[in-house]
Amino acid sequence: MRKIPTLFQRRLDDRRYVDRIINSDCSWVLNGEGVATRKYDGTCVRLDDDGQWWARREVKRGKTAPENFMPVETDDTTGKTVGWEPIEQSSFAKFHAEAVEPLTQFGALVGQPMKPGTFELIGPKINGNPEGCMFHRLERHAAAEQIDGLPLDFEGLREAMRNLDEEGIEGVVWHHPDGRMAKLKVRDFPRDGS
Repeated sequence: MRKIPTLFQRRLDDRRYVDRIINSDCSWVLNGEGVATRKYDGTCVRLDDDGQWWARREVKRGKTAPENFMPVETDDTTGKTVGWEPIEQSSFAKFHAEAVEPLTQFGALVGQPMKPGTFELIGPKINGNPEGCMFHRLERHAAAEQIDGLPLDFEGLREAMRNLDEEGIEGVVWHHPDGRMAKLKVRDFPRDGS
């Protein structure tokens, strides 16, 4: 999975937050061409066509990649390389096994094998459990909850992110029919409204 671009450009004075300038790679969102879905707050994992599970991994500039790491892309600004490592060597391996075990035990929901794709691993031991889960589970990205009625301007989206924050939702991922994606997170805006 490639890093999903943020809808707006980052501020020059504080890169934690976005500015009003649209990321040119994401202008299709403001043209109403994408479908908005919930962004889950966990860690990304992938099931490949061979039935192998992988965990998303970032390797910082100058650091050695772990064994069997499959790089996907390097960010020119930060120097971080995003890629995949076998789930067995990930720090999330135990929690992933807990999430997959009922699916395996019950034949991935009544005799159907799990289809390859990407998932968000969420649960009590993942990122402080912002999703409020009672147990570890997988949310398929392709089946994420759709969010309708979002405004398509900076001010409106800033307000929408505040509302999503109150609902405990991390943010939004837009999906274009041609496969492009864009994201916007609650934390992309300062809490003081500036």
